[in-house]
Amino acid sequence: MIIGYARVSTDEQNLDLQLQALGAYGCDTIYSDQGFSGARFDRPGLRDTLDALHSGDTLVVWKLDRMGRSLGNLVVVMSELEKKDIRVVSLTECIDTVSPAGRFSFHMIAALAEFERALISERTRAGIAAARERGRKIGRPVALSALQQQEVKSLRGVVPEAQLAQTYNVHVRTLQRHLAKTKHAG
Repeated sequence: MIIGYARVSTDEQNLDLQLQALGAYGCDTIYSDQGFSGARFDRPGLRDTLDALHSGDTLVVWKLDRMGRSLGNLVVVMSELEKKDIRVVSLTECIDTVSPAGRFSFHMIAALAEFERALISERTRAGIAAARERGRKIGRPVALSALQQQEVKSLRGVVPEAQLAQTYNVHVRTLQRHLAKTKHAG
């Protein structure tokens, strides 16, 4: 059986290109995850994919990083698949683990993918540190100003939280977080 797996990191991204390529390859079944980081290996679609594979099957991915971005985890998954006699094919990287050259290519590309991810992470941390040094505030802006927080605190218990949230144009959970902070602070 030929089983395909596709993944995109955000809900805004589209799976169509991957699904078309997997379908063109001849996958009998295709599992997918949308909105899941490749750093996580506890994705429902990946779990279903791995559960569906049996000895002699083929797992097809559009690109290796669709399975995962952590070299350590990816190597563990690939080793488990190899032990079960499951072939892995990566379409865009022309990798087919049926051959020693395919297995070697997998290890080289996976190592480069992790290296690239580490570089991106390092540059992001450096950029955040530089922005902080310049006095920029990092993170999401505060939803309620100090004055609004005081107003909400004074109206707590008098006006329902849902109504307060609507009045201040924030989600109820955001309002509850602010109320919890003022409760612990006061």
